[in-house]
Order: sequence, then structure tokens, then C-alpha cells
Amino acid sequence: MQDKIRIAVLCSGGGTNFQALLNAQEAGLIPDGEVVLAVCDHAGAFVLERAKRAGVPAAVFDRNEIPDRAEREAKILALLQRERIGLAVFAGFMTILSEKFTSAFQGRAVNIHPALLPSFGGRGMYGLHVHEAVLKAGVKVTGATVHYVTDVCDGGPIIAQRAVEVKEGDTPLVLQKRVMREAEWVILPEAVEEVCKKLKGASYGK
Repeated sequence: MQDKIRIAVLCSGGGTNFQALLNAQEAGLIPDGEVVLAVCDHAGAFVLERAKRAGVPAAVFDRNEIPDRAEREAKILALLQRERIGLAVFAGFMTILSEKFTSAFQGRAVNIHPALLPSFGGRGMYGLHVHEAVLKAGVKVTGATVHYVTDVCDGGPIIAQRAVEVKEGDTPLVLQKRVMREAEWVILPEAVEEVCKKLKGASYGK
């Protein structure tokens, strides 16, 4: 039996999508992959507590301690390669990585974005900034997107999307929570399993 794809989740904050993946894994919804590592670039992030509770090893490359992005990226890449990571999942990771990283993980790195790309994507579009922009634009539908990570920020091929209604009176925080609950936590585990299955199939064909 082919081993499960080893998954690393890269996160900078609370880790709600990390938790969604753990919950899906526990429910048997990611049979072809296993979360074996959490990577964080902020020492105070709550995702580290989630990882500890779940018994998942975590590595911290704090932006304040390692301010040079290239150095931080090199350390992260070396760790993922050493740990034989088959799939890197970016879930609110605030370090934008270079082509050196994206080429090393081509077809093996995915990102969850809290909008329907290509709308409301690119540099500066993260967290509440996305939902603020959505509300300012007055659109009636938003959502979330899982896409492959490339050297173009939020520009990789789309794997999955799910729409969410924008309601009258929404604040950025209220909308953020609805998008997480109705879209992000649903499509991320599904997309991760889809990619893991493809990666396993590719390894069979070698």
C-alpha cells in the first residue's frame, strides 16, 4: 500500500484552516494524506497551540528573529525537504515565497484564499483586508478559493471554489467568519484530498 502523502501546513495566525484539516483527517476525509508538520513564521501564533494539542510537530521561523525573507525561506524549504513533505498547504501564511520555493514544490503546494479569485487577490489582499475590499466594492457574492501556489501571488491554477452570500449589514469580521465556516473549512480539506490522490497516482506511475 502506497504511503500517505506527508502534508505540512504553513500558517501565521490562529490556524482555523489547520484545525479544519485536522478535523477532516480525524473524520477520514483525507485518506490519501496526513498532516505531519505545522510551520509558522510568528512565535506567538495560536496555530502552535493547536498543533501541540493535536500532537503535530511544529517549527517556528519567526519573522522578527529571522527578518531576512530569503534566509527564512531557505530554512523552511530545507526543513520540508528533510521531512519528506509531499504537499505544502498555505493557510494564512504571511511570508510570500520566491520562485526558488515555488519551483521546488511545483504542483505540490496549495493556498487557501478568502475570495473568489481572480477577484480580490494579489499582494496586500489577505485576512480582513480582503473582506473590507469585498464590502467596499459592493459585490453580492464572495467566497473562497484553493489554488496551486506559483511565483505569481494568488495567480496559480484554481483547484476549488465555493461561493458565499454577502448579506446586508455585514462587517468585515462577520463576513470573514461566514466565509471560513461556509467555504474555507469545506473546500480546503476536499482540495487537499484531491491533490494528495493525484500525487499518489503520479508516484504509482513512475
